[in-house]
Amino acid sequence: MALIVQKFGGSSLATAEKIKKVAARVVAVKRQNHQVVVVVSAMGKTTDNLIALARQVHHQPPGRELDLLLATGEMVSVALMSMAIEELGEEAEGFPGYFAGIKTDSVHTKARIMKIDPARIRKELEAGKIVVVAGFQGLGPENIITTLGRGGSDLTAIALAASLKADLCEIYTDVPGVFTADPHRIPGARLIRCLAYEEMLEMASTGAKVMQSRAVEFAKKYQVVFSVKSTFEEGEGTMVKEIEVQEGAVVSSVSVDENQAKISVFRVPDRPGIAAKLFQALGSENINVDMIVQNVGRDNHADISFTVNLTDLEKALSLTREVAGCLGAERVSADDDIAKVSIIGIGMMNHPGVAGRMFQALARAGVNIEMISTSEIKISCVVRRADAQKSLEAAHREFIEKN
Repeated sequence: MALIVQKFGGSSLATAEKIKKVAARVVAVKRQNHQVVVVVSAMGKTTDNLIALARQVHHQPPGRELDLLLATGEMVSVALMSMAIEELGEEAEGFPGYFAGIKTDSVHTKARIMKIDPARIRKELEAGKIVVVAGFQGLGPENIITTLGRGGSDLTAIALAASLKADLCEIYTDVPGVFTADPHRIPGARLIRCLAYEEMLEMASTGAKVMQSRAVEFAKKYQVVFSVKSTFEEGEGTMVKEIEVQEGAVVSSVSVDENQAKISVFRVPDRPGIAAKLFQALGSENINVDMIVQNVGRDNHADISFTVNLTDLEKALSLTREVAGCLGAERVSADDDIAKVSIIGIGMMNHPGVAGRMFQALARAGVNIEMISTSEIKISCVVRRADAQKSLEAAHREFIEKN
């Protein structure tokens, strides 16, 4: 008997008919004498619709009330999935994330899991039931409902697999696995059979929509081996685990993120501690900064540019203007017409010249690079949003199709 955690995303649960098909898949696994925990997202575009509804009554919905609202989406899926499983003759027990023992910090809309007590889940599994857990949510201090950020159901599944010491964690989605690029944008993208945690983490943080980056980070930390596969097709999908660096492909994947914005601060006093004050202020408000560029100071002043997630732009811009004013900067500007194209691969660390090939590929496509960020296994370039698609195509052609 194995203990299996299965997570199904919103596209897998978009209709009653799809929920019934997922239930049949879950029941089939249970009847192979396995214990099954099912983590579900909200149906289809439910979360987007709830956010839009909230913004109709408040221009910037308060985090506490927004979490309370958004948590209802997953609860609908829990109830319907439990009903569908019981219709097929198996017992199901549905839990909100907070009943499942998921305790978080108090940061609304981006809460972090602090601990998990899976005792109630284990009790129901031992009673022979299929346990259905609402993804994306937990319980913060003072018993306040929190949510884990977009894609948080991935994190719920990985965290439960770690705490339950599950034999297998499966992330089901609407594609057969992880590809060398988004197959909707690059028809010739290839399925990747196996990825290192580091590669999957970089892919998730650079625009690939298959997994939440925090979920991959959690999996790496607790060595949770997981697979990404299709709800609607048979296949092994993509396995994500620890992989030793070997000779072979230099780049495993190419991604593009159009959900980015750039903030620039002009003529900041060029002295120690200035950048620290700005980025500490952003960090204290839980705003993640991605790429940072500071030019060489002249006349005792410098310019600083950095990128943030588009959803954080309004808050980040307001805070940056406040801090910049205190620092004596000349002005602050924002640009939401950008995209970030990245190449990723653990093989890059053993192959010199990859950056040059990347820049040359974009140059041949007529794309101007505005910002650059590199690591041992990733190179990212900020370009105009209008150039996003041809940048993606150029990078994929250079590093994937030529190999």
